[in-house]
Amino acid sequence: MLTNSRVAILVLACVTLVSLSWAADVQSQSVSIHGWVLDSACAITKGLDKPISRNCALKCAKAGSPLVILTDDGDIYWPISDKTPSAGQNERLLPFAGERVIASGKAYTRGGSHAIVLEKIQAEKSK
Repeated sequence: MLTNSRVAILVLACVTLVSLSWAADVQSQSVSIHGWVLDSACAITKGLDKPISRNCALKCAKAGSPLVILTDDGDIYWPISDKTPSAGQNERLLPFAGERVIASGKAYTRGGSHAIVLEKIQAEKSK
């Protein structure tokens, strides 16, 4: 028969293992990504390779759609803050809406989603 203290220890061990497995699912690394800044709705629902236009990206962003970075290989990076409480990143991306950028920072992958804490973002020079 298990005593209350043994049950408590067993529950605590299980909770610890579950917490560690969730934490192990989060991967991060320093990256530099190249891609288009466009609104998240078009990036996901329209299957675009690049924004329709700068004005379109700006209009959607100003209406509240989060801006994302769409890489050439089709990955979508959600710019995020690492501060608590967190804040949206559209203000930092608005100057680049509808344009190609090089963004560097700490990237996170979880459950197939990609996010980046922006350290630096700049327009990509035309080739």
